[in-house]
Amino acid sequence: MIQVEGLHKSFGDHEVLTGVDFTADGGSVTALLGPSGSGKTTILRSLNVLETPDAGVVRISDATIDFATPPDRRAVKALRSKSGMVFQSHHLFPHKTVLGNLVEGPVQVQKRPVDEATAEARVLLEQVGLAGREDSYPSQLSGGQQQRVGIARALALKPEVLLLDEPTSALDPELVGEVLAVIRDLAAESWTLVIVTHEVRFARDVADQVLFLDNGVVAERGGTEVLTDPQEDRTQRFLARMLDAG
Repeated sequence: MIQVEGLHKSFGDHEVLTGVDFTADGGSVTALLGPSGSGKTTILRSLNVLETPDAGVVRISDATIDFATPPDRRAVKALRSKSGMVFQSHHLFPHKTVLGNLVEGPVQVQKRPVDEATAEARVLLEQVGLAGREDSYPSQLSGGQQQRVGIARALALKPEVLLLDEPTSALDPELVGEVLAVIRDLAAESWTLVIVTHEVRFARDVADQVLFLDNGVVAERGGTEVLTDPQEDRTQRFLARMLDAG
């Protein structure tokens, strides 16, 4: 489903990714963990070309870009169509209702019928526990509710992969659980998820694959044993600090 080969990315003189490789099967959950600046978010944003890598190959399903040469617009559109993105902050349209936020992409980008997009949006809102809030505006919702709308909005585009960039980092602690519960449900429904997260215990519960990033490389990879019995000193120190903080 997802294949990444030799991903490199620099910002100026600073090399953020130095040859990242990984694969993820359809229906699996991949958790990206690591210290700030390790390249986690850059990997995630490279998967749908919000960042353009300097080199490497990204393949999602039947869409592939080899960044050895600048990709054309058609290739970028094809790759982006395979994934939905959930950001740290909600990025909802403040002037649109919850329902309006969900139907915007399907109708304006995918040219789907309004009635069809609206019906599917109502189902998604029920799925994320927000049935009855269709006519609310983002300012009338809590941070956790806004993030759940953000997840539903990404799902409304019918992606094959959902990319989540620290989806709970901007939330008050008491609101984190409601968002994680929605992601747990998606994992149980065999969605293909790639999550950048600092929620170690959550990753341990839901991840099929864990990648620990450090200085732009995958320093350790495997199943949840990476979180329960890490082999690398750097991973051990990071997890000890995160679990102590939690």
